[in-house]
Amino acid sequence: MKRWTIKKKVWFSILLIAIIVTLGAISIVYFLYEKLYVDKQIEALMRQGEYLSKQYEQSIDKEAFFHNVEWVEEMLIADLYFTDDPMQLGSGTSFEPYADENLIMFEERQKLLEGETVVMVRTHPQFQQDILGVAIPTFQAGHLSGVVFLSMPLSDVHEPFKQVQTMLLVVLFLIVFIIMIIGKRVINHVVHPLSAMKKVAQKVAAGDYSQNINVEAKRGDELGQLARSFNRLSSSLEKADNNRREFLANVSHELRTPLSYMKGYTEAMQEGVVNHTKGLAIIEKEANRLERLVNDLLDLAQLEGESYPLTCEPIALAQLVSEVLEQYEIAFSKKKINLNCILDDAIIISGDRDRIEQVIHNVLDNALKFSPDNKQIHVTLSLIEKKAELLIEDEGIGIPEEDMSQIMERFYRVDKARTRASGGTGLGLAIVSEIMKKHQGSFSLTSKLGKGTKVKLLFVNIL
Repeated sequence: MKRWTIKKKVWFSILLIAIIVTLGAISIVYFLYEKLYVDKQIEALMRQGEYLSKQYEQSIDKEAFFHNVEWVEEMLIADLYFTDDPMQLGSGTSFEPYADENLIMFEERQKLLEGETVVMVRTHPQFQQDILGVAIPTFQAGHLSGVVFLSMPLSDVHEPFKQVQTMLLVVLFLIVFIIMIIGKRVINHVVHPLSAMKKVAQKVAAGDYSQNINVEAKRGDELGQLARSFNRLSSSLEKADNNRREFLANVSHELRTPLSYMKGYTEAMQEGVVNHTKGLAIIEKEANRLERLVNDLLDLAQLEGESYPLTCEPIALAQLVSEVLEQYEIAFSKKKINLNCILDDAIIISGDRDRIEQVIHNVLDNALKFSPDNKQIHVTLSLIEKKAELLIEDEGIGIPEEDMSQIMERFYRVDKARTRASGGTGLGLAIVSEIMKKHQGSFSLTSKLGKGTKVKLLFVNIL
């Protein structure tokens, strides 16, 4: 059964429910017949018999008693027989003239002699039908003096119940029919969508992300939610697969370019086309660029891993920003860039010092690279709503609006030629984003073409 399909399991469950309902209905019918109706008939016979037995024991005028017996027999639907000679009960009198069967067996006669009421079922020898009989002893002076015997064909008991049985069978058939219809609807509503999901999942597993699960727009149950979630998962997997392919293509391209330069200038030096000094300078430049690319790739791979450890410690953020800015003094001077710096010295955060320093470096590198001479860079650190906000704003060339949605993707460049010439790898902002996520912070960027770019870094782990 473990290897059965869901459809088989559902049908098996439906059939099992139908069988249980059927058996339950049969059990109820049997209970109603045996425990209620038949028992009620036996109880009525015993009540009438006990009444006559008491009348006999208390009567003085026997003729009046027998007159009472005749009256009761007319009122009853059962046959009434009374004898003041218990031995006659062994003669088959009640069945005359059809057979010589004994009315009461020896063991039952012994019970009557002991004062017990006897309930029996006998088969009528002529009509081949069951007879329900009740024998009640009567006593006088402490001795058995007679027996009241009441009997009736069980067909009289069955007859009123046949109509009920017919109605119950019809109702039972309707219930089973309804269960089967509901089962079919359940299969159409639940099992078929699951089978469709299985087929689509197999295609997605094989790399075909073009398949989607068709789901009714108004379907808001768990299956509808599952189908929509699966479609989103399929889209995410497709995007991840495309990103992986693009990433491999970008890495290959980024690695191939410096390697081609290094190989080309090596061959040129060997052939004497380029002098060794110039050739080695270019080879060294490309080797440094290759080293930066590999280091950035390793950093990004580590940061994207779930188990990357952060060495968190208290950091005076204003002091760290100042130390990083000091390293850019010469570069700012060469481009005649004016630095405006407003830092809140009281802000202390918890974080990995080296990684946060890397974030500030990457942001400042971009601000410096894309700022023309004689411009300004503004650095502001302040505490806003229990969060440390570091703003780095330049007056550089800015970013076109159509590129803003992709600017933080790996290897994405607005101006590929200029960025490569300036030594960038296209991974700086992706690394910034991952480091800020590791610190539960956030990183956002706004820009206007020709007017500059503003980077906002929010740190939440304030001490």
